[in-house]
Amino acid sequence: MAPIGSTNITAPPPLRGELDTCPVCGNSQFARQPILWEKLIREWELSPAEADYIDLQQGLSCTSCRNNLRSMTLAAAICRAFACTVPLDSACRHDATLRTLTVLEINRAGGLTPTLRLLPGHQLREFPEFDMQDMKCASDSVDVIVHSDTLEHVPDSRAALCECLRVLKPGGHLFYTVPIVAGRLTRTRMGLSPSYHGNIESEHEDLRVQREYGADFWCELLQAGFNNLTLTTMIFPASIVVSAVKS
Repeated sequence: MAPIGSTNITAPPPLRGELDTCPVCGNSQFARQPILWEKLIREWELSPAEADYIDLQQGLSCTSCRNNLRSMTLAAAICRAFACTVPLDSACRHDATLRTLTVLEINRAGGLTPTLRLLPGHQLREFPEFDMQDMKCASDSVDVIVHSDTLEHVPDSRAALCECLRVLKPGGHLFYTVPIVAGRLTRTRMGLSPSYHGNIESEHEDLRVQREYGADFWCELLQAGFNNLTLTTMIFPASIVVSAVKS
């Protein structure tokens, strides 16, 4: 996406929604711990309210399966797309439709990987051996692609989404998350000091942030060629999952 800058759109919206049960395992107990650190908050130029809801996305987790809010919301989106009436862990074990799908997980989707691995057609591919901008996969070959908080690290995110579209079968589903600051527009970090996600001590190249997504995060999905997208949230704006179907 071309640089747009960090123009504010509106004040950050209040948090809305609550969790009753974990969509991964069905547990009803949750815990929260702080994740963000001051240097990253300064680099991201987050207000206290923005830092709080982004911290919630990463730091609120199920006490049983340990999946955090973004992974739980991914599970909810997958269950909704395939009309699963049980938590994703159970569906991956027993749902006849899910168990026939070919699923490509690009990098580990938080704590969701062990659940997705229950599917016979699951494969995990990871950076640097696997390049999202040039997937060595046949066209029209995969039913489901999942990636979580990965796209913001890819130099050419639109090319990565074009590759997702190419690799998916017609009718195939893409599910992904990116950190989103809802009260501003997407901005590139080109020309800014390097910023890294992961933890306070990590400065690996695969954790370097290429862009900070804002309220226009959905635009590059349409620019890549998808024309059917859905947003899923459990606590807005802390958790937003983008789902798209290949026509």
